[in-house]
Amino acid sequence: MSEDPITRFHLWFRQAQRAGVPQPEAMALATADRGGVPSVRLVLLKQADSRGFVFYTNTASRKGRELEANPRAAAVFHWSPLGKQVRIEGPVERVGAEEADAYWSVRPRQSQLAALASKQSAAMAGRVELVSRWKELRRRYRGAEVPRPKGWTGYRIVPRAIEFWIHREHRLHDRELFVRTRQGWKKKFLQP
Repeated sequence: MSEDPITRFHLWFRQAQRAGVPQPEAMALATADRGGVPSVRLVLLKQADSRGFVFYTNTASRKGRELEANPRAAAVFHWSPLGKQVRIEGPVERVGAEEADAYWSVRPRQSQLAALASKQSAAMAGRVELVSRWKELRRRYRGAEVPRPKGWTGYRIVPRAIEFWIHREHRLHDRELFVRTRQGWKKKFLQP
């Protein structure tokens, strides 16, 4: 088993893909506001490398506002059919405009229109309002590129801790925690 947690994450992620786990890229993302009040939701991982774990959202959304006020997050991937999960904690930084533009350009067009139509996390009278705005934008941008909305960007969780958990009988689960230090990743075993 790899002693590099990013390499191990990729190994486990590919196992989840090969096992047919629905949306293996889905991660529960926990954020907190300036006062420490937590919230959690599922988001989709779009990139993972030595720099961190990237997802995209609107900075005006609840999670975007919380990340601006308190730039730390935790995330967990749970792949039940494999009996495995990966937990990540660390500070969060915005990706650069060039990186956000590159990802925006490969998003499905209908998803681009949806991101442009949605005032994410804002109250609305009903679904008709959102669908009408989406249809209007679809007409407006017919045959043209859909611009990346102002405030729509990616966030990178820069991992300071990554835990790998494997289900075992009788709740005798395996837990390995990797903590980033100045000398590199240090591993320790945790009791279940």
